[in-house]
Amino acid sequence: MKIMINNLLYISVSFLVFTTSLCSTNQVKAQEKKGVINYIKEQFLSNTQDSSRKSSVIVVPALGYSQEKGLEYGLAGTYSFYTDKNNKDSRTSNIMTSATLTTKKQMNYKLEADIWTKDNLWHLISEIRYRDWPYDFYGIGTNTSSNTKQLISHTLTKISVEAERRVLKNTYLGLNTSFEHNKFNTQDETGGIYDDFDKLDLLGKYGGRFMTFGISALYDKRDLTTYTTRGFYSRIKYAYAPNIWGGENFNGSQFDLDMRYFYSPIKPLTIGTQAIFRSTTGKSTPFYTFQQLGGDMMMRGYYLGRYLDKNYTALQAEARYRFIPRLGAVAFGSLGSVFGKAEGSRVVPAAGLGLRYFYSLEHLGTLRVDFAIGEKRPGEPRQQGFYISISEAF
Repeated sequence: MKIMINNLLYISVSFLVFTTSLCSTNQVKAQEKKGVINYIKEQFLSNTQDSSRKSSVIVVPALGYSQEKGLEYGLAGTYSFYTDKNNKDSRTSNIMTSATLTTKKQMNYKLEADIWTKDNLWHLISEIRYRDWPYDFYGIGTNTSSNTKQLISHTLTKISVEAERRVLKNTYLGLNTSFEHNKFNTQDETGGIYDDFDKLDLLGKYGGRFMTFGISALYDKRDLTTYTTRGFYSRIKYAYAPNIWGGENFNGSQFDLDMRYFYSPIKPLTIGTQAIFRSTTGKSTPFYTFQQLGGDMMMRGYYLGRYLDKNYTALQAEARYRFIPRLGAVAFGSLGSVFGKAEGSRVVPAAGLGLRYFYSLEHLGTLRVDFAIGEKRPGEPRQQGFYISISEAF
C-alpha cells in the first residue's frame, strides 16, 4: 500500500493512526491493569520484543487531492501472523488491503494475501483488485515526451491465485492462474498521444480481457520475508494466455524473473540487491499487457507507466541501517529500461533516501517513507516521487 507525491500535481498526505497487536484474553486484562498509556508505550515505543509470537495489525488512512481525481480518501492495512506459532521457523504471513474513493466517483480497491502454511510446506499468493482510476499515457518506449501525454480513464478488474509447494529444502514449484479485464476511455479533451493511438501501431485502445495459466519456481533462503538481512531469493514465473476471446485480446506469454541477495557486513547494516526482468510476447499483445517502469517498489522516483514497452529490466541496491529496534534509514539507487516495440531504448537512473518505523518487532513489519529522484528530460521537470508504504520495497 502506498501514497505517492510526484511532479504531476498530485498531492497526498498519509499518516499513521494506530498500530496494535492481537492479544489473548489474559493479555488484554493485564493491559487494562497497566493502563492505556503503558500499553501504548509497550506497543509503539518499547524496544523489547514480545515472546508470545502474536499477530499484528497496522491501519493507515489516506487523504489526497489532484485535479483529475478531486479529493481522495480511504484506508489501507496489513495483518501479519504465523500459521504455526509453535514452529520458530514458521514464516510471517500477510493479508493486505486498501480502499480509496474520490469526489469524482472513482475508486481503487485491492486485497492481497501472502500465506506460508504449517512447516512452510505451501506458499500461497492471491490478489483481488478493482480500480476505476485515471492515469497519464505517455506512449511507448523511453523517448516519450510529457508534452504529448494524455489523461485516460482506466477500469481494471483482476483476480489471481498462485500456489507453490516445497519439493526440496528452500525450493518450491507451483501453478498460477489469473483473469484481467481492462477498459479505457480518454478524459483529456485537449488531445494528446492517445488520440493518435492507431498511428502507434498498438492494440487494445478500448481495453480487453484475458486469462492466464502458468508455472513458477522459487528458491528462497532469506532469513526473514519482511525485513531481510541475509540470504538469496530467486523466483521465475511463466504464464500463457490462450486465445479465448479472440479479436485484439491478449494471446501470448508473460515471463517474470526476480533475483535478490542480502548480506550484513556489520549487524545494524544490511546491503540488499535486486535484479528483475519482465517480458510480454505473443501473437496479440495489447498495450495494457506491456511492462511499466516506475512506482514505489522498483525505479522509485518515476511515475508508474512513465516508460512502457514489451520488456522491462532493472537493477536496484539498498543500504539499510537500523539505528535502534524501532527506527532505521535507507539509501538506494537503481538503473532500468523498457525496450522491445519502440526504437532507441535508454537506461535511466534513480536514487533516494528513506526512513523506517518498525511497527511490529515480532514480524519486523515496517512503515517506510521514501523520497527518490530520477532523470531530467529536456524541457521537463525532474522526475521525482515521495512514497509512504507499508512493507519494504524488496
